[in-house]
Amino acid sequence: MRFPFTGVIPVHKPSGVSSRRVVDAVARAMGMRAVGHAGTLDPLATGVVIVCIGHATKLVDYVHELPKHYSATFLLGRSSPSDDLETQIEEEESPIQPTHAAIESAADAFRGQILQRPCDYSAVHVDGRRAYRLARAGRPIAIDSKPVHIERLVITGYRWPQLRMEIVCSSGTFVRAIGRDLALALGTRAVMESLVRTAIGPFLIELCADLSQIEAGDRDLISAQALLLPASVAVAHLPQVSLDSETLICAARGGLVPQPNASGHSLAAMDPNGTLVGILKRHRSGSFRLRPNFLGL
Repeated sequence: MRFPFTGVIPVHKPSGVSSRRVVDAVARAMGMRAVGHAGTLDPLATGVVIVCIGHATKLVDYVHELPKHYSATFLLGRSSPSDDLETQIEEEESPIQPTHAAIESAADAFRGQILQRPCDYSAVHVDGRRAYRLARAGRPIAIDSKPVHIERLVITGYRWPQLRMEIVCSSGTFVRAIGRDLALALGTRAVMESLVRTAIGPFLIELCADLSQIEAGDRDLISAQALLLPASVAVAHLPQVSLDSETLICAARGGLVPQPNASGHSLAAMDPNGTLVGILKRHRSGSFRLRPNFLGL
């Protein structure tokens, strides 16, 4: 399938807006249906949402490999069903007020590879339904813990009841759950007061497009097309291989491509002009096949 445009647009999502609305705004501005995001962000949160367009929608799994950077604020001594301010908050009568040193000590258990139970108010599927739908209906929820990686967790400020942290973590990590579980380890409870996703890999919040400009459609100042970045930036963390014309035709037609010096299982395949044409994935034979294939000859 051919698309008029292929690439990614990093968008700064404001609070109170769903990630779906960001996708819909870009889709209208581009006049395309093949548009999706590479990682949802809670409506109350702000920050980076990567919108993939055209063939780049096939690169979402690779964007998920990039670390996510957050700045989060929690309020200790209280709890809510959603672990944030979205649902009713219940304050503890006589909460434990941990010291800064106690928080730092407890935080050690939340660095590196950890097991984390997703929040009840989340998009995780439970028996074929979204967990948040079951939670809002008052249904019991059984969600298994899953491994996530916390690359960096820094306490950047603490003055009871407010606790501020900067976190770098893998996709699938619930920042709300970090605050929830850290508070429980300290003998208290917590809700997330605010969350900013400051970066996804190389996509920094300072370089994101403003959603209001896209929705306003102010083409004299800015256009969605002008904001479009090449799809290759979404897989810049993968090894790249440049295919000559003959190899490119073979790969586009589904043929196997030998890459004897390749060490990984996925390679960003570039044409002679430096344009991403798909991902070479290792075949059981040891050679590579173009999957996804942006050319489709």
